[in-house]
Amino acid sequence: MFFSRAIKIVGLALLLLGVPRLAGLLADRFDYSRIDPDGAFAWISVHHIVQALIFLAIMIFAARRWGLHFGFGWGNRVVGWKWVRIFALIFAAYVVVSLLLVMATGTFQYFPYPLTARNITGQLGFQLLLSGPSEELIFRAFAITLLGLWIKGGLFRGTLSHATIIAAVIFALAHVGVSFAPFALSYHPFQLVYAFALGLAYGACYEQSKSMIYPMIMHSMSNVVAVGVSILASYWFPPGS
Repeated sequence: MFFSRAIKIVGLALLLLGVPRLAGLLADRFDYSRIDPDGAFAWISVHHIVQALIFLAIMIFAARRWGLHFGFGWGNRVVGWKWVRIFALIFAAYVVVSLLLVMATGTFQYFPYPLTARNITGQLGFQLLLSGPSEELIFRAFAITLLGLWIKGGLFRGTLSHATIIAAVIFALAHVGVSFAPFALSYHPFQLVYAFALGLAYGACYEQSKSMIYPMIMHSMSNVVAVGVSILASYWFPPGS
């Protein structure tokens, strides 16, 4: 039983990590030089659309074939919106503290492209409309639903399920860069911890609200706020200031 369950989890992890790589290869097939010469938003937007469409097709098949429910509806609105409100307050406090820390320590990371109107609009548009919907569809609605079929129980009296924890680990691993010629891994430890922590919050919200909509809102909101504040900070504290 344990071995069979482990095989399923590993297979799911390979699917969750492999499809985004495939989406990246497909996104590489297009030329974005006319609409996005600085590489600020077009490639990543196409990548997220492709990966979402692939998983959406799988989920539609699974729903029809096995009757699985992936939380496409509004679920428990009271619980869902409570999660959104609390998360917004906590994340706002985190952004303020982290911004003060990076400015005080001189570790602020500036954008690798010029902050033109096109780049800012494209990047914020991606974060608002695609980042949350695409990634929550994959790493919460799809992953936790399947993991929940194989793994029961959780921590803190079931508040944090084992399925959510494993999905958060895979979500963190998705932020590891992989190259094969030669083989190399690139990652930032803080980013992995950050992604894991957010994955736990998004996953708990998904399971308790029975809807992927609220984690999508939380995810997009956190990305828009983080990127938006970084853009403003880049103007307030330009390089060399």
